[in-house]
Amino acid sequence: MQKTIETIDVNGSSMEVFLFRPDGEGPHAAVLLAQHIPMGHAGIENDEFTLNAAERIADKGYFVAVPFIFHWWPKDAEMDIKREESRDDWTLADLHAAFDLMSRRDDVDNKRIGIVGHCWGGRVAWLGACHIPDFRLCVMFYGGNIKTPRGEGNPAPMDMVGQITCPVIGIFGNEDQNPSPEDVDDLDKALSNAGVFHVFHRYDGAGHAFQCFTMPERYREEQSEDAWGKLFGYLEQYL
Repeated sequence: MQKTIETIDVNGSSMEVFLFRPDGEGPHAAVLLAQHIPMGHAGIENDEFTLNAAERIADKGYFVAVPFIFHWWPKDAEMDIKREESRDDWTLADLHAAFDLMSRRDDVDNKRIGIVGHCWGGRVAWLGACHIPDFRLCVMFYGGNIKTPRGEGNPAPMDMVGQITCPVIGIFGNEDQNPSPEDVDDLDKALSNAGVFHVFHRYDGAGHAFQCFTMPERYREEQSEDAWGKLFGYLEQYL
């Protein structure tokens, strides 16, 4: 596996994109991995969970790109500020830029690109699926606040469900409160009403961020490993 960092311009702001190229000639199916909120960390280089997830996906033969979507603020700015000031239109500009970067590469099959995200990244994955019709698959792990817009003038991601053209896979913990089981029911209903093919997996004994091994109080190894297996099965099926 080859790991590199490429810096690209997004509306006048420099965004790092961490790239993980699997072994073999390619062109490879690819995954845009939307990062979670790394509490207490400045950037992806210090985000152990996101780096581990990217490597794990690349080890299965997929090209992985991880855009640093918090580049709009200084790296040492408080994460609470980034969360509060985040705007969906900014995030969409990041996703389009990262997708274009991947799709232009000779070692990426631009007809086989999916988007995956955990927590904050799960919401970002849903948002990306609403706006980039070339995604072949969306896998969201316990994405919260999908019913809530970010940034004045932006609609809530759930309100754009009718724009999704790819299958959506949702993976959730039944002890989570954001999204709560009731929120998951609402997402399920919205996708069904829009005619979007989707499959949801819900785990008992697991709450929010149950895959995050860097947070022992939340990590649930059995449910996490089962969910990884499901992810790889869907990547193989759709990409």
